[in-house]
Amino acid sequence: MRLFSSDLVRNFSIGFLLGALLVAGANAERLSEQIASPALAAPMVETPQPTAEFVIAPAQHGE
Repeated sequence: MRLFSSDLVRNFSIGFLLGALLVAGANAERLSEQIASPALAAPMVETPQPTAEFVIAPAQHGE
């Protein structure tokens, strides 16, 4: 007598597969709402550029 018959393993695998498909189907609508299309992506942020008052000029030799 085997501990797990092949019918039991097959039924559990079919049940697991159907359960996984049900869970994936239930969550598919919520996942599509969370993923934004490229047309709705946020605009790129401009990086601040340094102003002239913060630029350190190299020292002049001879002054």
